[in-house]
Amino acid sequence: MFKGPATSKAALQILPEQPEIVFVGTGTSEGIPRVSCLTNPTKTCPVCAQAAEPGNKNRRLNTSLLIRYPRPSGKCNILIDAGKFFYHSALRWFPTFGVRTIDAVIITHSHADAIGGLDDLRDWTNNVQPSIPIYVAMRDFEVMKKTHYYLVDTSVIVPGAAVSELQFNIIHEEPFIVHDLKFTPLPVWHGKNYRSLGFRFGNICYISDVSEIPEETYPLLEDCELLILDALRPDRSSSTHFGLPRALDEVRKIQPRRTLFTGMMHLMDHEKVNEDLRKLRETEGLDIQLSYDGLRVPVNL
Repeated sequence: MFKGPATSKAALQILPEQPEIVFVGTGTSEGIPRVSCLTNPTKTCPVCAQAAEPGNKNRRLNTSLLIRYPRPSGKCNILIDAGKFFYHSALRWFPTFGVRTIDAVIITHSHADAIGGLDDLRDWTNNVQPSIPIYVAMRDFEVMKKTHYYLVDTSVIVPGAAVSELQFNIIHEEPFIVHDLKFTPLPVWHGKNYRSLGFRFGNICYISDVSEIPEETYPLLEDCELLILDALRPDRSSSTHFGLPRALDEVRKIQPRRTLFTGMMHLMDHEKVNEDLRKLRETEGLDIQLSYDGLRVPVNL
């Protein structure tokens, strides 16, 4: 059962044995605030101006989710995506929430905002643990052979160089197990003819990068208690991402118990959009909010 998002005060009271998810990042590839907005003499972007303030919920780095749950050997930490801002997100949230190990990384797709931080995993494999297993579709692994060739084929590394020690595991569009937790891939389109994967674990469905949901994926979303869904901008969809109107239509179709949107750009003001979304609870009975970087949500898996 999904237990609802915790406030910052309540989040600190999550029991050690309670599984949880942590929104490591909830923004776009370029991040928020945009440098171009902060250096614009006209200062016409209020969201980026707010995001530059410490602790503001409009500050967003690359979309990523951390799943934490207890095991006999200790708390297990499974990361979905490690984008190009991963180091900065980990620096902000891992010490805050006591995250030491990364027990696995699951990849949704092979764009830079999902795999650009693989090189940063060297800090863990050099100083915390021997290696990190990576779960990735074959099409995305083929991209990694080019973008991160030295991590895939370590024979090309200069002797003595300390790079990430990664164990690549190819996944298909069928369920797989990672540290006793079942993941069901949710195939979606992320632009024309570009496949991306969402994932279902327990009754939580996570789809961070989507422009179209194929009909054959909808049955995998049935009885979803918490839907985490892409919602790029307030007015319309782009060629590669749902906008807010389309995301809301999908929520009405999927009918989860609760929804948290992710992947928001700088046109999405956290407080203003959430104020509008709260009205949907009264008019349609929809429980929908924007997520934010550092949000902790206790869950049952």
